[in-house]
Amino acid sequence: MSIEWTEIAKEHTILGEMPGILRDAAHQRSFDKGRLLYQRGQSPEAMLFVLRGEVCLVRHAQNGAECILQRVKTGFVAEASLDAHSYHCDVVGTHDGSLLAFPRVLFQTALDDEPAFYHAWSRLLAQEIRRLRAQNERLSLNSAAARILHYIESEGENGRIVLNQTRKAWAAELGLSHEVLYRTLRRLREKGEILINERQIALATQDTVKKTGIRGSCTRADVKP
Repeated sequence: MSIEWTEIAKEHTILGEMPGILRDAAHQRSFDKGRLLYQRGQSPEAMLFVLRGEVCLVRHAQNGAECILQRVKTGFVAEASLDAHSYHCDVVGTHDGSLLAFPRVLFQTALDDEPAFYHAWSRLLAQEIRRLRAQNERLSLNSAAARILHYIESEGENGRIVLNQTRKAWAAELGLSHEVLYRTLRRLREKGEILINERQIALATQDTVKKTGIRGSCTRADVKP
C-alpha cells in the first residue's frame, strides 16, 4: 500500500518531521476491530502511528477484567516501547482502522542523528505528559459534574469541546458509566451550566455563546450516544 506522505503530513504535524530514512522504511497496514496487534511480553519491532480507527493498550486483571492504559484514535501508541525489551500490555485494535509502522531500530537511529526530528518527538512527549497530568487530576475529582467541567476546561478551546467519539466512549475516559454521564449532562444543562448542540458541548458563559453560537436548547437526542 503506497503512503501518501504529502496528505498525511498535512493532517499530522509530527509526520511532516519524519526524516527520509523513516519514510522509506514505513509500512501502512490495516486492522480489524478486536485484532491483537502485539501481545504482552512480545519484543517491540516497530513504532506505531494510528491514522484512523482506534488502538488500545490493554491489561487483564486476574479476575479477567480489562484495564485500558492508553486509547489512541490518531497518533503514536505505546511510545514507551521505544526503549522497552517487551510490551507490558496487549496492543489491540478496538475499531477498524489503519496505522503506520516504523522499524524501531531505525526510529532510534533517526532520533540520534536528526535534531529536528528529536525536538519534534520531545515536544510530542511533553504534550502527552500534560495530557496525562490533566487526566489524572480529572479522575481524582469525586463528582461526575466536576469531571465533565474539568474535561471541557482542559481539553476544549474557549470553553467548548467537539466530541470526536461516542458519548459511551467518553464516559469510559471519564471513569463514569454512560448512564451517569447522560444524567449529569442533562442536569448540568438544566442548571444552565453547559450548552449542548449535537457533538458540541460548551460552558454556558456569555462569551462562549458569542464565540460558538451554541444556544441553550437541547433535545433528548443531544445526550445520547
